[in-house]
Amino acid sequence: MSARLDPHGQPVARFNRSRLTDRAIDELVGLCKGVLADGVVDENEAKFLANWMQANREARDRWPANVLFPRIREMLEDDVLDADEQAELLDLIIDATGGGLAPTPEDGSMSTALPVCAPAPEIEFEGFTFCMTGKFASGTRKECQAQVVALGGSCKGAPSRAVDYLVIGTIGSTDWIHSTHGRKIERAVQLREEGSGIHIVAEEHWFAAVKGAAQ
Repeated sequence: MSARLDPHGQPVARFNRSRLTDRAIDELVGLCKGVLADGVVDENEAKFLANWMQANREARDRWPANVLFPRIREMLEDDVLDADEQAELLDLIIDATGGGLAPTPEDGSMSTALPVCAPAPEIEFEGFTFCMTGKFASGTRKECQAQVVALGGSCKGAPSRAVDYLVIGTIGSTDWIHSTHGRKIERAVQLREEGSGIHIVAEEHWFAAVKGAAQ
């Protein structure tokens, strides 16, 4: 069995594969942000993104490529990207990259909205476990965790099968491995795909539930 080779023709060591995949995801996020620069996604740009993901399997099998790739391929089945599909794809890429929002100077990026559950689930607190990621417009992460505990819930530092909700803060964290998302989001998406039952929700939806439960 022949060894896998990187783009430079060198064998890919197992411990380097994750790093190469991270770089590919970062490149994809950068390409998507470039596509958004003029506020329009045309047919040629959609085909370019599809071809790039087709050629970069490591990235294609990871989130957010594993959502973008099949959607774009479906849109291009007839080799045409009509106006409705252009608008839908634009929204999809904005959600994937946070590209439609301007971050403040101290923040690296706005958080992705793509992986949140749709429709948004009802959020319960008593006896349920939460994990937080990103920076929160409604307070510090510790303050947000304290609100969960005050309502009868509990918090964990990382997504697992014991976690019921991953809450994504509105503002991207400079600590995220990628500019728009990090390992917690990747892990939660994987767990959801495996049927764990974890819900991924945006800070806005979570905060509304907090306010409703406190009344």
